[in-house]
Amino acid sequence: MEVFLIKNNQLPINEEIRDKEIRLIGSDGSMLGVMPSRDAQKLAVSKNLDLVKIVPNAVPPVCKIMDYGKSLFEQAKKEKEAKKNQKVVSIKEVRVSAKIEEHDFDFKVKNAYKFLQAGNKVKVSIRFRGREMHYASSGNEVMGKFAEAVKDVGTIEKNPKLEGRSMTMMLNPRK
Repeated sequence: MEVFLIKNNQLPINEEIRDKEIRLIGSDGSMLGVMPSRDAQKLAVSKNLDLVKIVPNAVPPVCKIMDYGKSLFEQAKKEKEAKKNQKVVSIKEVRVSAKIEEHDFDFKVKNAYKFLQAGNKVKVSIRFRGREMHYASSGNEVMGKFAEAVKDVGTIEKNPKLEGRSMTMMLNPRK
């Protein structure tokens, strides 16, 4: 069994292929059959192309005659295009308390509103201190009121849940 190094996500090409026999695919995609790797290498050189091992674990390994530089360029182009179409969603956190005043509550809602309009997820959390743990129901009320206040731009992804001394709720931006 041959051990080879794939450097920088690249496949073995030309002289790096040390197998005695390989299954060869032509540059047009046609199957050329099983042949010695030397003959395949000569065939690739005669067409001014590269011999690339595309399936190294097969028996015999599958190689293809192609322009390797061009295929790397095409692959990089596809990856760049895919990366461009990705949308990064970040999670913003808004902390409130179980005994929050009206003005503070409105301020936190206003911030969450901005975050949701920008397309970010919002994590709303309440930290219970000391004896506040006995009044977790008031935390549930605050969470419900918060979700109601931002219902125009956000929907509840994860309902309020008490975990230890904190209660959390996740909001998704509305599409």
